Amino acid sequence: MTPPFETDPRLLAHSVAVAAWPLCDVRLMDDARFPWLVLIPRVAGASELDDVAAADRPALMAETIRAGEIVRRLGEAMDLAVDKVNSAALGNVTPQLHVHVVGRRRDDPLWPDPVWGRDGRTPLGEARLAELAGFAAGL
Repeated sequence: MTPPFETDPRLLAHSVAVAAWPLCDVRLMDDARFPWLVLIPRVAGASELDDVAAADRPALMAETIRAGEIVRRLGEAMDLAVDKVNSAALGNVTPQLHVHVVGRRRDDPLWPDPVWGRDGRTPLGEARLAELAGFAAGL
């Protein structure tokens, strides 16, 4: 029997809910350095992309692309012009399948290195985080 779907608490830390799309829960990371969404497919026990049913994989791709479009708009709202959208499903620290969609700029503090697993998170503040989550939810 497959256990019920639950989101790993590490994915809930430092992020807020934005939306529940057909396949994924969408969360906004609380980091003023980057417009950054995390997609969490509601697939119990999934840790790899191939754990998503073949019939659902096009939805995962479509939702990842949609998230990239929103990340670009979030970048505008944050006064951070996005030069490149990075998408990745790593799972080295948190094995539950999730896809990071991050807006990067050539002048961001970590360019060209990866953002995950790096110190220096700059919280947005409660009000700004809620404002940006609401903005992203409306797109």
